[in-house]
Amino acid sequence: MKLKFSMNVFSNSLKDAGIVILAAGKGTRLNCVDMPKVMIKVGGKPIISYFIETCKKIGFKKDRICLVIGFQKEKLMDYFGDEVSYAVQEEQLGTAHAAYTGIKVLPSFVKRVLVVNGDDSAFYRPETIKNFFANHKKDGNVLSLLTTEIESPVQYGRIIRYQDGRAEIIEKEYLTEEQKKIKEISTGTFCFDRNWFEEIFPRMPKMRKLGEFGLPAAVSMAREMNAPIKFVKLEDPNEWWGVNTKEELEEAERRKNNIK
Repeated sequence: MKLKFSMNVFSNSLKDAGIVILAAGKGTRLNCVDMPKVMIKVGGKPIISYFIETCKKIGFKKDRICLVIGFQKEKLMDYFGDEVSYAVQEEQLGTAHAAYTGIKVLPSFVKRVLVVNGDDSAFYRPETIKNFFANHKKDGNVLSLLTTEIESPVQYGRIIRYQDGRAEIIEKEYLTEEQKKIKEISTGTFCFDRNWFEEIFPRMPKMRKLGEFGLPAAVSMAREMNAPIKFVKLEDPNEWWGVNTKEELEEAERRKNNIK
């Protein structure tokens, strides 16, 4: 299905909602030797700051916005101060471990958690996030995933959809030649039932080759449990933009300038 955007305010879906923003990475490919990748500037501000602003526009207070920090964590804490909450990922053990670390910091009343990367979420609209939360709650899912289509998905895994309605994420290292033609990818933006995620994480296997606890493994675990999940495709693919190369950073800058 595609995410339908409307101006309806799903207040009930946000009462028990929280957000974890992954911000512990080094950004090795962009040569971020002295600052976290999410502090790279786009439009004169750290790229992560745009999504934090989006969270505030929706109405989230600092106790429900948790930044998972690690590499050069002081740079983030100095910049954002008490605008958000923090969780420290002492070891780089993967995205699922980072999400778990952040979820544990959220208030106990938070039952549904959005997990998002701080370096590719600068263009999300408030309506997109509100509707994603609302659909997740309405459908009773333990896991929802935002997907999108991009023109050159070479560096990403793909979303494989089957005729029976099932869908899964296949890492790029394991794609067949036919699957490589698919343009739909995971944005890495998940919504989880908190209790479910906290229950399954201690049993989560490490991802092949990477040796880390990756969020895609949660999809496989949900499938094995026959738990309800849904992959939701962004209506507007321009709302997501990954920044992993100098060229992608320049494109992000151009897009921000055009929005202004």
